[in-house]
Amino acid sequence: MTRNEAFSHDYGLKDQIQRAAISVCSNIAEGFERRGNKEFVNFLWIAKGSTAEVCSQLYNARDLGYITDERFNVMYDSAKQIGGMLFNLITVLSSNSTRTKR
Repeated sequence: MTRNEAFSHDYGLKDQIQRAAISVCSNIAEGFERRGNKEFVNFLWIAKGSTAEVCSQLYNARDLGYITDERFNVMYDSAKQIGGMLFNLITVLSSNSTRTKR
């Protein structure tokens, strides 16, 4: 998405959206490697926050004409779906307070 000519020249926005997207999977991986669910859940919240940041940057990209409404909708829906999955995982892990180590 960030490879189209206009978007690729907006280095700030391009970098911000790419870093936010990478942050999602990086925080999931880092949290998973921690000792217990409490720390994992903290990292999952950070990852979920990054999905919101991606959504925000998608609005900027659309408003600046870098992506079409159709592309925006696909990407936005994907980010919201990932955020929802993270929330569901957070809920399950938070309710399973007896399991502290994996």
